[in-house]
Amino acid sequence: MNDIQDIPLEVHPHDLTPDLIKVSARSRSTAVAGAIAGVMRQHDFAEVQAIGAGAVNQAVKALAIARGYLERDEIDIVCTPFFTEVDIDGSERTAVRFKVEPRP
Repeated sequence: MNDIQDIPLEVHPHDLTPDLIKVSARSRSTAVAGAIAGVMRQHDFAEVQAIGAGAVNQAVKALAIARGYLERDEIDIVCTPFFTEVDIDGSERTAVRFKVEPRP
């Protein structure tokens, strides 16, 4: 019989780092909010990316909704916005990213 301590623990990098949550102008803000809340519960931080005014609008609404979802778990969040350059089909575009973290 194996003791639980004898079983090797495998850590996969994708388990430690959440995927970037990409938002478009057509994204449902409630669905994005659910993704943000789920990632926050699992990883304690999230990153949300949007390109264009419509996408940024949906992202901001999703962040506000996610804050409400997380309130049930007594988690409050803060968001730090920043610009980043991304390559889309060989073309450089400026995206807005939001680093989402628990409020200290």
